[in-house]
Amino acid sequence: MKDSSAEKIRSVKEKGHMTLQEDYLIDEIGWKLLKILQENARLSFRELGQRVGLSAPAVIERVRKMESAGILIGYHAEIDLVKVGLPIIAFIRLSTPREQSGYVAAQLQNISEILECHRVAGQDSFLMKVAVSSMSHLENFIDQLAQYGQSTTSVVLSSTVVRRTIEEKAE
Repeated sequence: MKDSSAEKIRSVKEKGHMTLQEDYLIDEIGWKLLKILQENARLSFRELGQRVGLSAPAVIERVRKMESAGILIGYHAEIDLVKVGLPIIAFIRLSTPREQSGYVAAQLQNISEILECHRVAGQDSFLMKVAVSSMSHLENFIDQLAQYGQSTTSVVLSSTVVRRTIEEKAE
């Protein structure tokens, strides 16, 4: 994927609309492709084509155009965090002084426990999803964050929705 793809998708999000090419790519068949790829991105183009009623070359062309347009921005492996020694998931809200938010954001990029980090509106500055090996690891991590501001932590007991696919919504 090219850097320009990320720029295109950011532009689309900021403007709140799609270009004609992107609109064409996510028609009924495009949505079917997106749903299937979210469920299993390792399917062959032949299998994808069979599921959506297109030839493999037509699917290849569609998928490549979706990648170029920034609609498809990556393919990822899912990891069982418990099996890799990170059984505790927590969400941490971090409030920092506004003038330090850029510095803090740069520092958070380099912390391996952080799975996701989002800049948020409201009282808090950042919302993070973290994975740690133990409660003492979590405690040390929270202590490490204290240099950036005030934090509030919620430990995940169980997850009712782990990952949801994005589907076309009826208007």
